[in-house]
Amino acid sequence: MSRDVYEKIINLGKRRGIIFPAFEIYGGVSGFFDYGPIGTVLKRNIEEKWRKLFVYNEGMVEIESTLIMPSQVYNASGHLAHFTDIMTKCSKCTNILRTDKLLTDIGIENAERLKTDELDRLIEKNDVRCPKCNGQLTKSEPFNLMFQVEIGTHSGSMNGFCRPEAAQGQFLAFKRIYLSERERLPLGIAQIGRCARNEIAPRKGPIRLREFTIIDFEIFVDPDNLSYPKIKYVEHEKLRLLVAQEQLAQSSKIMEITVKEALEKGIIKNQILGYFMVLASKFLNDLGIPENKQRFREALPDERAHYSQQTFDQEVWLQRWGWTEVSGHAYRTDYDLRNHMTCSGVDLRVYKAFDKPKKVAKNVLKPKMDVIEKDYGALNAQIIANLLSKSDHKVICRELNEKGFYELMGQHLIKLESKHIDIIVEEMVESGRKFIPHVVEPSFGVDRILYAVLEYAYLEKKKRVILELPLQLAPVQIYILPLVTKNGLPEKAREIFKMLLDESLTVIYDESDSIGRRYARADEIGVPICITIDYLTLEDDTVTLRDIKSWQQVRINSRDLPNLLRKYFKNKLRFDQLGKPL
Repeated sequence: MSRDVYEKIINLGKRRGIIFPAFEIYGGVSGFFDYGPIGTVLKRNIEEKWRKLFVYNEGMVEIESTLIMPSQVYNASGHLAHFTDIMTKCSKCTNILRTDKLLTDIGIENAERLKTDELDRLIEKNDVRCPKCNGQLTKSEPFNLMFQVEIGTHSGSMNGFCRPEAAQGQFLAFKRIYLSERERLPLGIAQIGRCARNEIAPRKGPIRLREFTIIDFEIFVDPDNLSYPKIKYVEHEKLRLLVAQEQLAQSSKIMEITVKEALEKGIIKNQILGYFMVLASKFLNDLGIPENKQRFREALPDERAHYSQQTFDQEVWLQRWGWTEVSGHAYRTDYDLRNHMTCSGVDLRVYKAFDKPKKVAKNVLKPKMDVIEKDYGALNAQIIANLLSKSDHKVICRELNEKGFYELMGQHLIKLESKHIDIIVEEMVESGRKFIPHVVEPSFGVDRILYAVLEYAYLEKKKRVILELPLQLAPVQIYILPLVTKNGLPEKAREIFKMLLDESLTVIYDESDSIGRRYARADEIGVPICITIDYLTLEDDTVTLRDIKSWQQVRINSRDLPNLLRKYFKNKLRFDQLGKPL
């Protein structure tokens, strides 16, 4: 049976130092991959391209926060309560398995959306057994995906977790960054960093990892002004959307619609979300992934993360895995800041002055202490009243109206209903307003994007492998190749090698094996241009340039290399404009 492109890429990754399983000498552990010399630079180039498009061009900022955070952070964020998958165990071989994945493997759709008891009923009904030993499976139970760690020595230690996302770093640092950035909104705070999730049974190579790099971009905004001035530049751009309504009708029909239409029809809830979805599509397109191989799938209500009011997953089509999420675009509202404010006791609201004082009608909350005491006890009632005083009354009123309850975040989740709170409307004069900023989050999985880039760059030509990467991603820009290793050719080649290094180009010198084998090596790691130094070079100082895409060759004077190559790598010149064709 012929290998599919996934197997070919993994084989190429091992052979050429791009990406390969970690701990290989000990047999490896699923969910962990290392990057070699070529993969490390490719990954860095992808990150830098994202940084230029999303941070520098948008006038936003970037931070770096810690990988390990104390448990209070994840109690407040909801990860301790909600960040789980459903697992089962084989009673015979003790193999740990994801219950929904077992059902998906036998053709049951949307199993990941089912509750624990529903999953177990289907396991029993379909007599699903352990795929490893055919043993009976135990009852399913939730499994928290965070890696727990102990911070400090045993006598004075505290519980902590490796972060499953980078975003909490931005929320915890928001107040300090907001002040240092002249108290401006919208304020985008980006972070590119390592995260860890203790996946139950990762089986998709670099597509599902236990340790990975994520880009979380938190855009803090005024909830009363979710407009974005630059939307006018992209409002006529089309997005490929698979909306919730189509999915609920068991359809996978993709809607091609302009951003303007999607906003007017309420398909996308705010301009900031729409704007950055356009940027995300452009980003992948610039990485070599065609727009017709991308789509934005709207997450259904029971699929959305606990913090999200609306989410679109950006997916790309992969040969083995089908539609695969590579980024998520979520409207997180004020969920995170609100909960961190409640749990820490630190005021994370911002102040915005009115042009002139005005009368406003405000909802004032009065806890019904007798009812709260009856349901939660006298001691807890005082704690609840204190927490309510620090909470956003506008949000509480909204959630009581929309959901019928409000979850108050303390040491434990407390569900308050209308019977626990009196809402009184009072009129008062105010010179400004305090509010908790809302957050729109574009979040990108770098490792999945890198794999997708490899798949779309992978070509085979005359039984040779070519990695046809976009110019700005090439880990190595130029290969310097002396035709032979004698008669002064290596010396001349090294002279040109040093000249191009001094021009800040990424260059490799290679003199081992035949010229054909060296060309093949260059093709496999995606080197756009090979420069061959031959005997004619010693006579007239000209060299041969070879193009990875067409294998076309041109002749050029070595003195012109720096200027012409700089223009070429900025896409200001085509290859055939570099010199005289051969």
